[in-house]
Amino acid sequence: MLQTAPKPSPHAPRILTIGAGSQGHAYAGPIAKNGWGHIACVAEPIPYKRAEFGGRFIWGLEGREALPWEQFVGWEEWLAYEKERRGRVATGEIREGDPEFRGVDAVFVCVLDEMHVRVVKAVAPLGLHIMCEKPLATSLEDCIDILGTVTREWNVLGKKSIFGIGHVLRYSPQNVTLRRLVREERVIGDVISMEHTEPVGWWHMAHSFVRGNWRREDVTAPILLTKSCHDMDFLLWLLSAPTDPSKGDPPHMPALITSTGMLTHFRKSRKPLAAGPATNCLSCPIEQSCIYSAKNVYIKHHFDQNDLEWPLKVVVPEIEDLYKEKGKDAAKARLLEALAVDYTSDTPASEVKQRSWYGRCVWECDNNVCDDQTVTISWEDDPLPEGSSALNGTTEETNGFTKGDAGGLNGRAAKTAIFHMTAPTESVCERRGRIYGTAGEITYDFDTIFVHSFATGKTETVVPEGRGGGHGGGDDALAENFCKAVQAVLSGEMDAEESQKRFVGCGIEEIVRHHIAVFAAERARRRRLVVDWNEFWELNVEPQLRKVVLGAP
Repeated sequence: MLQTAPKPSPHAPRILTIGAGSQGHAYAGPIAKNGWGHIACVAEPIPYKRAEFGGRFIWGLEGREALPWEQFVGWEEWLAYEKERRGRVATGEIREGDPEFRGVDAVFVCVLDEMHVRVVKAVAPLGLHIMCEKPLATSLEDCIDILGTVTREWNVLGKKSIFGIGHVLRYSPQNVTLRRLVREERVIGDVISMEHTEPVGWWHMAHSFVRGNWRREDVTAPILLTKSCHDMDFLLWLLSAPTDPSKGDPPHMPALITSTGMLTHFRKSRKPLAAGPATNCLSCPIEQSCIYSAKNVYIKHHFDQNDLEWPLKVVVPEIEDLYKEKGKDAAKARLLEALAVDYTSDTPASEVKQRSWYGRCVWECDNNVCDDQTVTISWEDDPLPEGSSALNGTTEETNGFTKGDAGGLNGRAAKTAIFHMTAPTESVCERRGRIYGTAGEITYDFDTIFVHSFATGKTETVVPEGRGGGHGGGDDALAENFCKAVQAVLSGEMDAEESQKRFVGCGIEEIVRHHIAVFAAERARRRRLVVDWNEFWELNVEPQLRKVVLGAP
């Protein structure tokens, strides 16, 4: 697919993408289109996906065939190649600058969640800049293990590198504006409480978390981690993280976390009696009247609308090419063939767990993740010492509230946040919420912010400039910021630590800390507890941190 793209800067990073699925495309697309970096090679085990990705973003941009060092069957093959290449450079057999032997500067890790820990730990010793798709890992232990491995390798190498995570919500223009209003301009004063909702979407839940890859906690992780860890990050970024990462103030960490949630709808006891023993939509007697019918979801709502991207490409990766080369009927026949695949009671459990079953009855699947969950996070007063950077001294009045007039609590007063993830919604992942403050309140949805002032009685409408792309522009903005951070290091403009703060906005410690909040919430849900943050940290985090990061017993 020959495209015209802006010429990248001489210091634009050369990038390896590991995993050519939807998120790999979501990051590579804007990078190639806008010239933020060079997509230099891809590691992907599925031949069709590998060829499609390279055709769009690597060799296809120049209208030529793939070169051997531009595609790899998997990350292990690339790793072996890279170690051999470095060995040959070290012996002088080849030169680092030779075009046909050039390495990469950065790696985008876009493989399945449960593979992240292996890939990141294997790549870390190479000193490359790493952007890992969320979640960082699927267990608390693995998240801390990644933190320990990356920081140890930085010490061994004598320098840091950029480390990013796919917490895309914090990069969307909408949320950047929202945080500026709440934290920098403090247009509603101190935050008292906040409600934030992620509407998963009725068919999206069925596709990804009932029939798809993320349906089982024992194979991947709880849905609060796999689907909503960036919502938890968004809340903590908005309410806990320092306003300005460069000033070094400590975060205002929660005091208590609790959660409730369960699998409420997608279970066998909800199956319509008229469906009888059918386990696959294509053989179900009520298929035509069932909203969750695979034919209704994938054919009526997507294929018939000529929407051949996600989720259809997850079911049949080659469907777009089939449609173009062999016609609509052939593409539809292949889609129906994929939807007809089913398992029986005799199918080994290991085989059932290995793959997704997109034609399976939603009430007969082996899913066990929550389809409705609520998390409550509460903070206590935790003022910074007088004279800290939080006291900015300004007296500029905005919206009836004096900016900087934070009182003795320096903007770190007690507050509460409630997060609600729910499946049966019309909207698909279009977040919405409300923030209540001492001087006003803010209501926000996917693209608009409404700011109400108690002092004036007026409501201001704020519409941030949209930029397109997934997650309200967050995917594109994350890719851009990460590439800018790497470019600043490669050009010598900044060291990695400064560039990390300037462009990424958080370090690996904050990334891990916000993941730990998810695991604390899951502990609360499973054990019906109110988790004390300090106690959870002391008992479940600190010992492993000492062992993994500091090397202490």
